[in-house]
Amino acid sequence: IEAKPVKRLCRTHSTITVNGQYPGPTLEVRDGDTLVIKAINKARYNVTLHWHGVRQLRNPWADGPEYVTQCPIQPGRSYTYQFTIQNQEGTLWWHAHSKWLRATVYGALIIYPKLGSPYPFPMPKREMPVILGEWWDRNPLDVLKLALFTGGAPNVSDAYTINGQPGDLYRCSSKETAIYPVEAGETILLRIINSALNQELYFGVANHKLTVVAVDASYTKPFTTNVIMIAPGQTTDVLLTADQPPARYYMAAHAYNTANAAFDNTTTTAILEYESVHYSAKGGKYLKPIFPQLPGFNDTATATAFTAQLRSPCKVKVPIEIDESLFFTVGLGLINCKNKNSPRCQGPNGTRFAASINNVSFVFPRRTSLMQAYYQGQPGVFTTDFPPVPPIQFDYTGNVSRGLWQPVKGTKLVKLKFGSKVQIVFQDTSIVTVEDHPMHIHGYEFYVVGSGFGNFDPKNDPAKFNLVDPPRRNTIGTPPGGWVAIRFVADNPGTI
Repeated sequence: IEAKPVKRLCRTHSTITVNGQYPGPTLEVRDGDTLVIKAINKARYNVTLHWHGVRQLRNPWADGPEYVTQCPIQPGRSYTYQFTIQNQEGTLWWHAHSKWLRATVYGALIIYPKLGSPYPFPMPKREMPVILGEWWDRNPLDVLKLALFTGGAPNVSDAYTINGQPGDLYRCSSKETAIYPVEAGETILLRIINSALNQELYFGVANHKLTVVAVDASYTKPFTTNVIMIAPGQTTDVLLTADQPPARYYMAAHAYNTANAAFDNTTTTAILEYESVHYSAKGGKYLKPIFPQLPGFNDTATATAFTAQLRSPCKVKVPIEIDESLFFTVGLGLINCKNKNSPRCQGPNGTRFAASINNVSFVFPRRTSLMQAYYQGQPGVFTTDFPPVPPIQFDYTGNVSRGLWQPVKGTKLVKLKFGSKVQIVFQDTSIVTVEDHPMHIHGYEFYVVGSGFGNFDPKNDPAKFNLVDPPRRNTIGTPPGGWVAIRFVADNPGTI
């Protein structure tokens, strides 16, 4: 993990990379394989690596989130991650899990079935990772540092990327645009990963249908769509058949923006190129690629329709009798400042932004990880009094009283009994603005049993839950101004 010169958008930056690569190396493994990865930190920042979506059964020490399962790897030091893939196959990814280093430190983690086990869909002729990202035309750590100082929103990205390249629509970027070769008539598998820090994205390929076959390394009932919506941390596997007239077609991604806030409204592109076109263009000029139609930036209806189609391939074992029912309000808050004119209080009306769940804004430990403190019985590092429901009930998606806008700061945890059947309802709030909040649970996959807009109704909404074939995921977004319900069994001890 070290700084290397990377040129994008006409400028060269000293960018944190892995093995000199941006994006980092793709890891290709099989279900059942054990991975041993030695991370050597030659950068000037503390760093950890997280294997996003890997269950890490009885092995939480290899999971990676800074000050949660481990203290960070200091500059000049190393740490060896060792873990086994158990009963998982599909597309996952890995990334730095310390501050904003994952803006450039990330890569694909592809898990193939055990030898002799086929895919539950027709075998594609070839497979290609499509890693979507965000690029800042400055050091991402400086962007974060400025936001933490001022208390305001961080500056939005300057570009989106596909496999590290912004594409034809950005300055100084056309020559390096990612190209995906395809032969007429063949079917390929695109393993799409959203490694962006902050932005949900729409993705499509001009004139081509996408058949969704898996999300977050879990197979789905196949369905065909023109566009997918993918949140940060999520993966989506799609089959694409090259059934159009041989030409060059843009793959493109742009923002699905749900908050009343500034966002990067640019579009990244790559090119799906029929090989006959490539050969005919030798010595001549390429055909101009055809552009796809992507939904509008604020098209929540299309995003909702897409996620509503996701189903497990068959009946699954969803927890029915719930032991722990948690209701989490998720959103932004504002910390009031004594001096509203302070340079450290540049949020709305002289405040500081703070994200919170159930009115608690999480504070990281500074000297030890949460898990180390738990295993070693160190007092004073965290408390286990995180509220299972909002301390005060209110109209979460309505006009919220300003008295409820300020969260409290704390290092509070929820303690679950091993084997308990857990339901969490994530409820978005309209405090500051409604927004789609991606939520990820480390060491777990969960079933998404229901979602809706407005306030969750505990009396009537559970009757509409899908307890037969809900999709299994490791990352889910709260609908803007709405809620999503998940269920899982707490069978993997650790701090998640």
